[in-house]
Amino acid sequence: MSEEVRTGIESTLIDRRKLLLGLAMGAAAGLTFARQPRNRIDLLGDQKLENIVPKQIGDWSFLSNSGLVLPTEDSLSAALYSQLLTRVYVHPTAPPVMLLIAQSNGQSGFLQIHRPEFCYPAGGFTLSPIVQRPIAGGERTFEVNELTATLPGRPEQIIYWTRIGNDMPASWAKQRMAVAEANLRGYIPDAALIRVSMVSPDAEASFAALSAFIKDMLAAMGPKRSVLVAGA
Repeated sequence: MSEEVRTGIESTLIDRRKLLLGLAMGAAAGLTFARQPRNRIDLLGDQKLENIVPKQIGDWSFLSNSGLVLPTEDSLSAALYSQLLTRVYVHPTAPPVMLLIAQSNGQSGFLQIHRPEFCYPAGGFTLSPIVQRPIAGGERTFEVNELTATLPGRPEQIIYWTRIGNDMPASWAKQRMAVAEANLRGYIPDAALIRVSMVSPDAEASFAALSAFIKDMLAAMGPKRSVLVAGA
């Protein structure tokens, strides 16, 4: 076989490999594009948190919008939330309850909602181990997280949970899994972080009072609006 023929064959094989590689890359890009999530799940829609969460919840009355521990302000947290509600409620015979509801209308997996185990330590708090337990509110039962965040002279008892679309993942790993599974099904779910807390050294009494507040809040919101915080 002459050198010219050999060179021609090698050139043809190389061109064929390039063609096959290009087709494979194009097919992969097409599949990736086709599987990108496009359908949004937004349980809040055009409703405003300020309007759907009552200022009177059972025997608890609205006092103010300030006094809560909040995530550090930065470009990430600014882009993270679509709506953020902070309120302090007072009760005739119990310490004040601090309520935070943060909602993001699109969780694609690149942005994840802040959880207290991240934002409280950034404020200098030390945290107790997190305890997960079920809580019943209306017709729904879901898992919440209990923990204590402590600064010198300020023990804060906290109950919080997250909602991703209609899922209620209790842990950080389950939260990420819920986002990934929704994306694979072609959905971009909204998300909400709900946190209630009170400053008290008595953890047991505080968790009982916070649990009662949560049940009263869901009842006051009603079945149609409470899906925002407790899922459908």
